[in-house]
Amino acid sequence: MANPVNPELKKVMAVIESYIEGTYRADTDLLKNIFHKDAKMTGYLGGRLLVGTPEPFFEDLKAHPPMSDNKDPYQVDIRAINLAARIASVVIFESGFFGEGRIETHFHLIKGEDSGDWKIVSKLFTTV
Repeated sequence: MANPVNPELKKVMAVIESYIEGTYRADTDLLKNIFHKDAKMTGYLGGRLLVGTPEPFFEDLKAHPPMSDNKDPYQVDIRAINLAARIASVVIFESGFFGEGRIETHFHLIKGEDSGDWKIVSKLFTTV
């Protein structure tokens, strides 16, 4: 007998798939919709430490032609997913992001109290 997939896990995966699609297409409206209003974004891009909100990420995407327009080889490998009640974590490896090489990204997501929507509350990343 097949095990049914947890419906909350499907919702978490939908957020991550939206992140991947939004990043590839530079769709900042989509990305802003999946990040919590108080989200944090911290990590290393090359040797530079970035600490703050996702807003600089959105601005960076707008400053370049979308990767989808250039047919850049942006690829994502989902490495880990953990779900515990109303919180989740996901680890992905990205390659082909505007020439930055490989990026390991750790997301933390939370399920909204009222809406039940999953949102990214933190993104921790480093080039590898």
